Amino acid sequence: MSPAEVGWRIADQARRRAWARRQVLPDAPAGVPADARAGRTFTSPLPAGARDAVPPAAARALVESADRVLQGRWTVLGAVRADSARPDWFADPITGRRAPDRQLSFRINHRDEAVTGNVKQVWEMSRHHHLTVLAAAYWLTGDERYAEVTAEQLRSWWRANPFLTGVHWTSGIEVGIRLLSWVWVRRLLADWPKAADLFEGDPDAVRQVAWHQEYLSGFRSRGSSANNHVIAEAAGRLAAACAFDWYGRSAGWRRAASALLEAELAANTFPGGLNREQASEYHFFVTDLALVAALEADVAGHPLSPSTWRRITATLDAGAAVTDATGRPPRQGDGDEGRALVVDDPHVEPAALTLAGGAAVVGDRPWWPRPVAGVQPVVLGALAGGRRREPAAGRPASQPRRFADAGCVILRSRPEDGPQLWCRVDVGPHGFGAMAAHGHADALSVEVRHTGVDLLADPGTYCYHGEPQWRSWFRSTAAHNTLQLDGRDQAEQGGPFLWTTHPVTTTLSCETGDGPLQRVVAEHDGYRRLPVPAVHRREVTLDSAARTLTVSDALVTDGRVPVLLSWHLGPDVEVELEGSTARLRWTTDGADRHAELALPQALSWTPHRGLTSPVRGWYSPGFGRRVPATSLVGTGTGTADEGWVTVLSLGC
Repeated sequence: MSPAEVGWRIADQARRRAWARRQVLPDAPAGVPADARAGRTFTSPLPAGARDAVPPAAARALVESADRVLQGRWTVLGAVRADSARPDWFADPITGRRAPDRQLSFRINHRDEAVTGNVKQVWEMSRHHHLTVLAAAYWLTGDERYAEVTAEQLRSWWRANPFLTGVHWTSGIEVGIRLLSWVWVRRLLADWPKAADLFEGDPDAVRQVAWHQEYLSGFRSRGSSANNHVIAEAAGRLAAACAFDWYGRSAGWRRAASALLEAELAANTFPGGLNREQASEYHFFVTDLALVAALEADVAGHPLSPSTWRRITATLDAGAAVTDATGRPPRQGDGDEGRALVVDDPHVEPAALTLAGGAAVVGDRPWWPRPVAGVQPVVLGALAGGRRREPAAGRPASQPRRFADAGCVILRSRPEDGPQLWCRVDVGPHGFGAMAAHGHADALSVEVRHTGVDLLADPGTYCYHGEPQWRSWFRSTAAHNTLQLDGRDQAEQGGPFLWTTHPVTTTLSCETGDGPLQRVVAEHDGYRRLPVPAVHRREVTLDSAARTLTVSDALVTDGRVPVLLSWHLGPDVEVELEGSTARLRWTTDGADRHAELALPQALSWTPHRGLTSPVRGWYSPGFGRRVPATSLVGTGTGTADEGWVTVLSLGC
C-alpha cells in the first residue's frame, strides 16, 4: 500500500472508533432523522403502459422466479434458500453457521468463516435481489401476494439490522447494492396502495435510507480497494439521493456521489472501454452499476457529465465486442455473479441483460449481439424515455477484435468458414492497482469456444473465502491454458485478494484483420524471478479457412527449467487421449461435433478430472459451484532451443 493509503486506513480506523458510540441495537427506540422532510414522496415511477412492452416469455419467467422465492426454492450462489419466503438474514446454509446479529459491525471479522460462515451467502440474500424480483412480479401481475411478502421482508430486515449492528454493516459494497434494490422495489410497487406506507411513511425505512447514505459517506473504498466496490458504493448513494430526496442532506449526498462515481468510473476503465480489473464479470457488473445509477440521476434532473455517458457507452460497446457468437462474454479473472439490478429470471445471462439494457438506453451498434428479450431492458428503456440515445459518431463501426490497453485480443473465424471458432488471448496487465485483487495468474492464456461451447476453458473462480486451497488453485497459472515453469505461478499469491508480484506482458505483433489468418505474438516476464530466469513467449494463430488454431510456446532463457503446459477442456467436452493426440467430442444443438488436439510430443501427457489432492480437473460454472472437467497436463523440461506447438483442428 502507498503511504497515502496507509494514512487513509489509519484515519478510517479512528473514524470507526468514534462512530462506535452511534451503534443502534435492535428494538432500540429511534425517531426519524432530524433533517427528514415532511411530505416525503416518490416521484419517479415507471411510465404508464411500460409493462405492456415486456415480452410475454420474459414476464412468465420472472413470475416463475418470484414463485420460487415464495416456495423456498430460491437459489443463491449455488445454494437453495429454503427460507427465502421468510429469511433468516444471518444464516449461512453452506456451513450452518449464523453470523453475528447484535455485535458492533466494526468488531466483526467477516473474512473469518468461523465467525460469519460463508459471508457471501449471508450477504447475498441481503442484497435484496429476490425482493426486486417479487416487486417486479407484482408490477407485472398486480398480485398483492408478491407486494405483501416484499413488505414483510423489508420490515423484517430493517428491524433486524439497525445502524452499525451485525454483519450487514461490514462492507460498503453491500450497503450500496441494497440502496439500488430499495429504489427499484419502491418504483415497481408504485401502484400498490400500501407502497408509500412501506417507504416514505415508515420510520424504519426513513432511518435505514439515511443510515445507508451516512455509512457510505463516512466509509468508502479507497486506494487498492477502489475497484468495483467503490463503484457500487457511489452508484447506491447516487440512486438513493436522487430517488429518495427526503432529507436536508440529499443534495449534498447526490453531488458527492456523482463526483465519486464519475472519477472512479474513469479510474476503473481503460480508454478502450474495458474494465481495468481484468475480470470479465466485473466489467459487466461495473457497467450495469454505472448505467443504472446514471439513469437515476438523469431522471431526477441532475445528469452526469457527457464524458461519463460516453464512457458508459464505451464500456457497453467493449462488452459487446468481446462476446462470442452466442453472446457469452469471456471468463477472465474473478467473478461472483454481481448484479446491479435483478428484475428477470436470474438464469438469463447477466451480461446479455446488461447489453440489452444498454441498447435500450444509449442504443446499440449493428454488430452487437442480438439483444436478449427481458424485463430489464424494458424498464430501463421506459425510464430513459429515449432521452439518452448516443450518436454513432465516435463509436466503432465494426466489431473490435483488439483492445491494446487492456491486452485483450479476440480471434474469430469468418462466417463463411462455418460455425464460429472464438478465441480470447490474454496479453494484458495482471490486474488493477497494487493488489490486482481480482486478476488471475493467466498471462498469455487462451480461452477457446466453438459456437459458444467451451473447448479450451478458463475454469472460473468458484470461491473467495473459507476454502484457501480452492481459491489458490482457481486463480493459479496451472488452472489456466498457459505455461507454468518450475512449479511456480507467474505471479506470487500474497493472500486471497493480493498478488505480491505482477508479470509484465508485451505484445510483439498482432494481426486481426478480415483475412483468413489472424495472429498475435506476445511474451511475459513473470518467470524472470526464478532461479533460472526465463521469459515465456507465445504465438497464437487462427486459420479460419483451415479451421485450425495453433499455439506455439517458446522460452527465452539461459538454462533448463521444469515445464508444465495445461489445456483445460470445458465440462461438456469428452476426450480420448492417445499419446500426444487428444480427440474431442461434444454436442451443440443436438449435433455431434468433434475436433483433434495435437499436443507437443516432447512433453508427457496425462488427463486429470475432478482431483482434490492435488487439485486438478475442475470448472466453475458459477460462484460457489464446481464440476469436474478434464485437464490435459503436459510435463517435461525446456530450454531456449526447444519449443512446443499445439494445434486444435476442427472436424465440424
